[in-house]
Amino acid sequence: MRYELALARLREIAEGADEVREPFADFFRAAARFLLLLDQSRDRAVHTKEENAALYRDVLPENYEKSYLNPTRAAAELGKEFGPLLSCLFYELRSAIPFVFAGEDERALIRYELFLQIHAAFCQEPEADHPPFARVRDIFYQYLCDYAQLEAEGEIRNFLTQGDERTLRLVREADLTDPSVLYQYGEYVTEDEEGVFAHLNTLSEEQLSAMADTYTEGFRIGFIVTGKDLSTKKITAIHAHIGFERMMRRAVSNFEQMGLVCVIPKMQHTVLSQLRATGGGMETSEPNEQYLYDHRNDIGLFLDKDLVRTRIKALGRAYELLGSETRLYAGPAVVETFGREPFSPVMNPDSVQLTKRQQELLGSFRTRAGALYNEAVIGRQRSFTIISFPLPSICRREGEQSFSYGEIFNAIVRINTLDYQTYQRIQQKLIDALNRADYVHVSGCGANRTDLKVKLFELTDPEKQTIFENCVADVNIPVGEVFTTPVLEGTDGVLHVTGVYLEGLRFDDLSVTFRDGRVADYSCGNFADPEEGRKYIEENILFHHTNLPMSECAIGTNTTAYAEGKRYHIEDRLPILIAEKTGPHFAVGDTCYSHEEDNRVYNPDGKEIVAKDNACSILRKTDPGRAYFGSHMDITIPYDELGSYDAVTKDGEIIPIIRGGRFVLPGTEELNQALEGLA
Repeated sequence: MRYELALARLREIAEGADEVREPFADFFRAAARFLLLLDQSRDRAVHTKEENAALYRDVLPENYEKSYLNPTRAAAELGKEFGPLLSCLFYELRSAIPFVFAGEDERALIRYELFLQIHAAFCQEPEADHPPFARVRDIFYQYLCDYAQLEAEGEIRNFLTQGDERTLRLVREADLTDPSVLYQYGEYVTEDEEGVFAHLNTLSEEQLSAMADTYTEGFRIGFIVTGKDLSTKKITAIHAHIGFERMMRRAVSNFEQMGLVCVIPKMQHTVLSQLRATGGGMETSEPNEQYLYDHRNDIGLFLDKDLVRTRIKALGRAYELLGSETRLYAGPAVVETFGREPFSPVMNPDSVQLTKRQQELLGSFRTRAGALYNEAVIGRQRSFTIISFPLPSICRREGEQSFSYGEIFNAIVRINTLDYQTYQRIQQKLIDALNRADYVHVSGCGANRTDLKVKLFELTDPEKQTIFENCVADVNIPVGEVFTTPVLEGTDGVLHVTGVYLEGLRFDDLSVTFRDGRVADYSCGNFADPEEGRKYIEENILFHHTNLPMSECAIGTNTTAYAEGKRYHIEDRLPILIAEKTGPHFAVGDTCYSHEEDNRVYNPDGKEIVAKDNACSILRKTDPGRAYFGSHMDITIPYDELGSYDAVTKDGEIIPIIRGGRFVLPGTEELNQALEGLA
């Protein structure tokens, strides 16, 4: 009944039968028309390409400038005060799309009712252009508080215990030769989704099985190499991309043979969820990344200590309520995609900006929410796997030699299935040398200004202990790195790359200075104003934390991936998962062993990996709130920007590892074969 009443009122608003004055009346009509359009998708088993396009028309780049979803247009039409708030409201209304398609009427309805409450506030001011701003903001704020519990439980069920049953049914039962399946999720569909779907339909069952088996075996082996018992877990969450349904069908079958129930989450972009990271199961190409970037800080309209307290309390209660299910969660199995034109955002002056205090609150929330999550799923007992494949847009590059999608796709499949035993053997040579080192010294060449000293853990029993982990193809596919947790004290210098893409964002001339292992200064060349560059780094690398520690020191050994990137001119499109294997890399944030430091882990040679903690993570024993940051960001120096990578012993002996972008340590020269012929 509530739902039907809401729809009836939306129809009246869409037809202009209200007392709201212009320009606000136009905003309410536009939003009401969108919600009515969305309702037409409710209870429909089949959806068309035309209907899919209509749902996303307002946010497409060619229409965004004239949409109220654009904070600039909203501010110009509705005023600097109400514009951002009502644009945020429209953003929240669009978050109802996945709930409507999944049949979650209650979670869609609370968004409709929020809209109607705010509209009613405008109707109650017949003699004024608008109600007091504080009254409208308070309605939205109360919504965030009142439904914190409902949303927290919904998020946990979505990501950890149930997922979206309709999506799972599509993957398992739909006719995967019919491209109309792509439009049944409610997510935006582009030429990328259509192209990858078509390409996978050209592959044999044997080829698809090899892809799926590599992915699911990586998940299973991840439990074995870390000494965890998969038999105690019952649920895994599949995160993939629309178009990969044929591979996912095989993967679901593989996981079920392991005794696991698969869940596929819905994508979520909602103000109520912006206090934690959200993604989705069968993801898709975003219709307009600038639109999402413009709304990334909308929570700043409301964020205060009380809201954080309310959200943490709601999460705690939800985890307690669902604890018997979350403890069965084995971890995520992720198929990542790459290839789209890298996104370089424009700083929108009308977008919401977080205050310094709000940045601190957000950082604190993420840390506390991460601790609740790790307790609820028993983080030290779970694992994961992640593998990457390209999208067809990787071929659409103007003014460059073009290669077919099939060529590039097959090259990535080869990279993902390299012989791990070869890498394991060579990487052990690197580890044997690095175990002798007191620190490593890394320097760039050419335009790269890196000059970095990284202090290493001191072994007490070299016969039984090791500093670096010998990482092959299990949780992180493809093969190719050795890594450790560096000692913070004594780690100093500058890490620099001329250009890098991190989580889909471009960073030009990125420089990070470390003092005693912590970020002390940083800059990038993306913007004319250096302060804008600092804000960009603070938001997208440091995640509003100050003095983040260097949490990983690694050498990527997958020279094949590097060479293929160069050969196909896609090195700037490779995701972190592959890019980190193409040179030395360093991370800021939590260590690779976050929340699992007390688990005993061994390399294939039988030696125990003992360099897992740093001066921050060890605080988990005395001051847990300061031990973790809820982030981990890798920054890779490609081989062609690397002058030298040397291990230096306590007595000053220099052991060259890499010189001039080539491996020179005896026993590792085989890695250079893939680099032959490259400039």
